[in-house]
Amino acid sequence: MSPWDFFVSIFVNTLLWIYNVVGQQFGVAIILFTILIRVVTWPLNGAQLKSSKAMQDMQNDKDWQAIQKKYAKDKEKLAQEQMRIYKEKGINPFSSCLPTLIQLPVIFALYQSITRSLATTPLALLQLTRSIGSFLDVSALIPLNSKFLWMNLGLPEGIPLPFDVSWLPNGFPSLAIIVAITTYIQTKLTTPPTTNPNDQSAAMSGMMSIYMPLLLGWFALTFPSGLAVYFITSNLLGILQYALMGRANWRNLLPGGNKPAVTG
Repeated sequence: MSPWDFFVSIFVNTLLWIYNVVGQQFGVAIILFTILIRVVTWPLNGAQLKSSKAMQDMQNDKDWQAIQKKYAKDKEKLAQEQMRIYKEKGINPFSSCLPTLIQLPVIFALYQSITRSLATTPLALLQLTRSIGSFLDVSALIPLNSKFLWMNLGLPEGIPLPFDVSWLPNGFPSLAIIVAITTYIQTKLTTPPTTNPNDQSAAMSGMMSIYMPLLLGWFALTFPSGLAVYFITSNLLGILQYALMGRANWRNLLPGGNKPAVTG
C-alpha cells in the first residue's frame, strides 16, 4: 500500500466509524468528520490568526508608517523594508494562506474516501473491503446509505429545473454556489488590511480570495455532493471560529475594506 493509499484508508475508516456511530447517516458523518479535521488543524489556524493579528498591528506601527512615507515612490525598496520588518517581528506573510493550501490534499483524500466508501462498482467494493480495518463489520455497513436531505452524496448535487440547460446537466447547483460564497467570505474575513500596494502577502491573499472560491465551487459542481457538504461545513466553522475570537475582518467584505481604518 502506497503512502497516499494509507492516508486515504485513514479517512475511509474514520468516516465509516463515525457513520456507524451516528446510525448510518453518511451526511452527518461527513459533518462530524469535518469538525474533527478542524480540531486537528487547530494549530495551523492558530498560527494564521497570530500572523494576521501581527500584520494588523504592524499597520499602526509608527516606524512602519514612517517607512511607508519615506519609500512611497520606491515600491521595490518598500517591499524590501516590509519583508525585513516581517523577519524582525517573526511574521510569516504567507501563513494566512497555509490552512487553505493544506486543505487541498485533504480535499482529494476526502473525495477518494467518499467514492471508495460508496463502492458503486465491484472493483470499488473490493478496494473498500481491503481498506476497512478489522474493528468494523463490513457486512453491516455496506452498502452505505448515501441519501442526505435532497442529495445523493455519491453524485454531484443539483435541484431539478423545469427546463433543460446543457451546461447544467445536474440541475441548479445550489451547493456549488453556497460553497463559492462561503469560501469567499471566509477568505476575506481572514485577510488583514494593508496600505502597501506592493505587499506580497496581500497580493497572494487577494488572488486566493478569487481563485479558491472558483476552484472549490467547481469541485462542488463536478464531484460528489458529499464533498460540497464538507466544504460548506468547514467554511461555516472557520467563519464562526474567527467571529467568536473577534478576529474576523468584517470591513473586508466591503469595497475598499482591506484598507486600515483611519485613527485619530
